[in-house]
Amino acid sequence: MAPLRGWGPKGSRLRGFAPHGHWRTLTFLGALRHDQLTAPCVFDGPINGECFRAYVEHLLLPTLREGDIVILDNLGSHKSKAVR
Repeated sequence: MAPLRGWGPKGSRLRGFAPHGHWRTLTFLGALRHDQLTAPCVFDGPINGECFRAYVEHLLLPTLREGDIVILDNLGSHKSKAVR
């Protein structure tokens, strides 16, 4: 967001600058334990069911141990039958 007000020399116009261009979405996923973060992954773009399933199969499952609890919220990519 560009600033709407600011300080400048009296009688001259204050010029403000704001970044512009193509904004990208990055999605970060990770498994949080009480002592560490495991299975970190960054996707270039928004998450979808196919990307989330690949994350679970290739990164999350190998780090799980017996007795671990996995919590998923109501995000659409968590609701597919393949993920459940």
